[in-house]
Amino acid sequence: MANAFGMGTLLNPVKRKIFISYHHDNDQAYYNGFVQFFENQYEVIQDNSLDRLIDSDDTGYILRRIRENHITGTSCTIVLCGAETPWRKYVDWEIKATLDKQHGLIGIKQNNCAVNQQGRFIVPDRLHDNIASGYAVWTNWESLTLDHLKNCIETANSKPINLIRNDRAMRSRNG
Repeated sequence: MANAFGMGTLLNPVKRKIFISYHHDNDQAYYNGFVQFFENQYEVIQDNSLDRLIDSDDTGYILRRIRENHITGTSCTIVLCGAETPWRKYVDWEIKATLDKQHGLIGIKQNNCAVNQQGRFIVPDRLHDNIASGYAVWTNWESLTLDHLKNCIETANSKPINLIRNDRAMRSRNG
């Protein structure tokens, strides 16, 4: 098929947009590795460290900015779960904004994921609520391939919204 200039059209599939939530100080290397591996398949959106970008103490305003500037237009949020991720307020707020928009939610256990005394992984409470309800997809870093991530994203986006658990109070400070 030729276009108006007599040249064939190239099929450039639209990249699905995904938002990545993570603890910037500890897990930047995981984020960088994720982007490097998946950049040809997905348009990765990140918050660029919200605490420096949004100069406000108004929680409602910050949450609205997260929804409007980072979550809107994406199909799901991926939470990279490392050693300190469970206690980061912006990670909690990004998960809340994702659930407010009824987008898919995926948790990825990194090699440095926090573990409790019983040997269970510790993830942000709001993410845990949604893994337990069946809404969020849970996987691990070692399993990530193009096909596996695509399957996780499609599964997350097909979950019924009645499984969403988003009534927990927002984290007010970092732990």
